[in-house]
Amino acid sequence: MARSSAGAVVAGLTAAALAVVGFLAYQADAAQDRRGSDTARKPAASASPSPGAEKKERERRERTALPPGSGTGERVVYSLGSRRVWLVGANERVTRTYEVVPGAVDPPPGEYSVSSRSERVTGSDGVPVAHVVLFTQVNGVVVGFSAAVDGSLPEGPPRQGTGGIRERAADGEAMWRFATLGTKVVVVP
Repeated sequence: MARSSAGAVVAGLTAAALAVVGFLAYQADAAQDRRGSDTARKPAASASPSPGAEKKERERRERTALPPGSGTGERVVYSLGSRRVWLVGANERVTRTYEVVPGAVDPPPGEYSVSSRSERVTGSDGVPVAHVVLFTQVNGVVVGFSAAVDGSLPEGPPRQGTGGIRERAADGEAMWRFATLGTKVVVVP
C-alpha cells in the first residue's frame, strides 16, 4: 500500500504544479494586457514590396521631386520636359504637384510673375476655361494656366497658336487660390 500512496502523492503534486503554472501564465497574460505591451502582440511585419514596386515608387518620387535650379521662395514651378507644375510655399515645401497638358507655344525657361487672372473666359482654342492665370507672352501669344469648364483635357497635338497650359479642374482651383497677381512663376526645361 505504500507504493500506491506514494503514487497518489506524486500525482497530486504534479497536478498542483500544473495548476500553479497555468495560473501564473494566466496572470502574466492578464498583466501584459493591462500594460498594453506590444511586444507579444505586434502585428506580423508586412512583406517587403517587390523590387518592381520599389522601382515604380522611386521613379514616382523622382518624377514628382521639385526640379533643382527652380528658384527659392513662394512660387509656381513649371517644367517643360516633365509637363508638371509644383506649387511651392514660402517655406520651400511643395503644397501640390500635378501633370499638365501644354499648349502649342512654350515659354522660354526663366522667371516670370503672374500678370493677369480671369475667373472664366474662352481659351484661344475656343474652349470655355476657368481659373486662368497668365504669366507671359511669346510672339504675341499669351501663356498661362487654365482648366476647361467641362473638366476635359486636350487630346492630341495642341492647336497652333495656343499658349494655354491645361490643368484638371481641381488643380486649376488650387492654382487659382495659390497664384495671385505678382506670384513668381519659374519655368524650367
